[in-house]
Amino acid sequence: MPHPNPKFSSGRERPTPLWVWCAAIVCTIITLAVIIAGIVTFIGYLVIHPRVPYVCVIDGHLDPLRIDYAGILQIQATLVIRAQNGNQKAHASFSHSNYTLSLNGEDIARLVAPPFEVSKNSSVDFRYLVQSSPIPLGPEQAQDVDLALKRDYITLDLKGSARVRWRVGRLGSVRFLCHLDCHLHFLPSNGTYIPSRCTSNAK
Repeated sequence: MPHPNPKFSSGRERPTPLWVWCAAIVCTIITLAVIIAGIVTFIGYLVIHPRVPYVCVIDGHLDPLRIDYAGILQIQATLVIRAQNGNQKAHASFSHSNYTLSLNGEDIARLVAPPFEVSKNSSVDFRYLVQSSPIPLGPEQAQDVDLALKRDYITLDLKGSARVRWRVGRLGSVRFLCHLDCHLHFLPSNGTYIPSRCTSNAK
């Protein structure tokens, strides 16, 4: 008589447990929900086309520098920083606006602003009058300033940031940090600001 093949079994296959089917159904529902949410978000982005608000320096003026024989420097300048909101359907809220103006590594002044709102597709300009306290300079720093005055070209550094929040339609609120790290160039002879790129906008 032929021997039965041990590789095959004539017994019934065990049915798949109910919990496995339930888990598969739940995973399928979650996957579909994630896909649908992604599609809705993408369509909403295309419809609303949100733009990131930003800050930038648009103008400035440098008053005559004063430095005495002891190397004590005094600076007075004017800077205009603009908060721009290019969104046509959303207001933007700016807060924690804090910038530091410096020369050759020496802090001149801090520029701060209280929380404020920028209407949709609009901008707000802040005019800062910067007046430093007497700044004692080392011999090398005083020499650098003297050389800049002779060349009629001086550079001030501006660093800082502002927090911005705006609502993207029904997609929820978005928070962003607008960061500035710029070199501002002036002609000391007449205080003219030489326009240069100083913006938190990535474009």
